[in-house]
Amino acid sequence: MKQVDGNSPLKVFGQMLTFFRNKASLSLEQLGALVYLSPSQLRKVEGGTRAPSDDLVSRCEAIPEMQCHGALRELYDSMVDYLKVGVFPGWFQGWPGKESAAVRLRVFGLVVIPGLLQTEAYARAILSTKVGATSDEIDVDVVSRLARQTVLGGDKPLEYWATIDEATLRRPVGSREIMREALQHLAEMARRPNTVIQVIQLEVGAHQGLNGGSFEIAEFEEAPDVAYQDAAVSGQIIEDQDAVRELSRTWDALQRVTLPETLSLRKIEETIAELWT
Repeated sequence: MKQVDGNSPLKVFGQMLTFFRNKASLSLEQLGALVYLSPSQLRKVEGGTRAPSDDLVSRCEAIPEMQCHGALRELYDSMVDYLKVGVFPGWFQGWPGKESAAVRLRVFGLVVIPGLLQTEAYARAILSTKVGATSDEIDVDVVSRLARQTVLGGDKPLEYWATIDEATLRRPVGSREIMREALQHLAEMARRPNTVIQVIQLEVGAHQGLNGGSFEIAEFEEAPDVAYQDAAVSGQIIEDQDAVRELSRTWDALQRVTLPETLSLRKIEETIAELWT
């Protein structure tokens, strides 16, 4: 079980944010109003248990009274790399770097919403089921997962294509509020130009994805495809090209039973209205 470093970049960033906020004589409530975050959310950032967003950093840097002069930006940029690889188990550490380098990700999610599409509350509810995990470890796991989501934003986001089983939309994870927020976020992501989310309806019954579980395939401009597949205890990065082609064939088979993009968005919205409002 990994230990949470009290001097981790998350906590260092939180301390620096607190320094600049106090320097400007701003309360949590006052800064929150300027950066569009609640005081409780800011308190988590300052305490090192919530990952700061790129938008938060930009807004803080733009407040003259805080006199950041690029310091928060520099720390944030270096911290993102740490969050993507620094706290993951060894068998997963190579995958976030491949996600960042990819031009396209094809993802099949059988049991839960794929990690890059999860909200903070949904991710916390999933990760909290780990036997023996401490609250500090769960906090770090959550912010690390959220940090990986930066590949879906920025000036040149990768193309992200996710196929999910309808059972994922209907399985209660956390509270009704958590599920409503999670599916609303999923619908918002589905409307982005670089993101495709498609649903395999329950009425399809048995399909190819039930044989092997969730997986991702990363595609690159000038390198062979690489895949990642979940397992019960750990996961596996797959570079053997025969195995990667086999997963690609599974992906192609799934597309034959998947709803089109617009109907998939409608299914997500209908599920929100039916189950989670």
